[in-house]
Amino acid sequence: MVVTPDGIQWKPLRPGAEIAVISGDPNAQGSPFVMRFRYRGKARIPPHWHPTDEHLTILEGTFRLGTGERGDESATTALGAGAYAFVAARMVHYAWTDGDTTVQIHGIGPFVINYVNPADDPNNAVKK
Repeated sequence: MVVTPDGIQWKPLRPGAEIAVISGDPNAQGSPFVMRFRYRGKARIPPHWHPTDEHLTILEGTFRLGTGERGDESATTALGAGAYAFVAARMVHYAWTDGDTTVQIHGIGPFVINYVNPADDPNNAVKK
């Protein structure tokens, strides 16, 4: 399988953020997957955790990754294009972007985002 940049189908995740499944089924138990997150401008990813390990590769921009429930921007590590990070299952983490940033994530499904504060979950947002 080959996926070219113009063949990626981006879907909205939250304002300023999009998600695309590159391969596999991130919702299926035991299924390997590859996804991308694309952030436009400065974006905040609130504290959250996943039930499975997460492997991050920064493809474009700067992704500031931190751990813990406070979301302290000064405690993040700046990851530039080409950087890789491993986030163990159930580790609470958060991130910021400084501008347009694309992150590729791979792992074994199911990929679930559990926000520390349920109000941060875009699925819980009140639609206007």
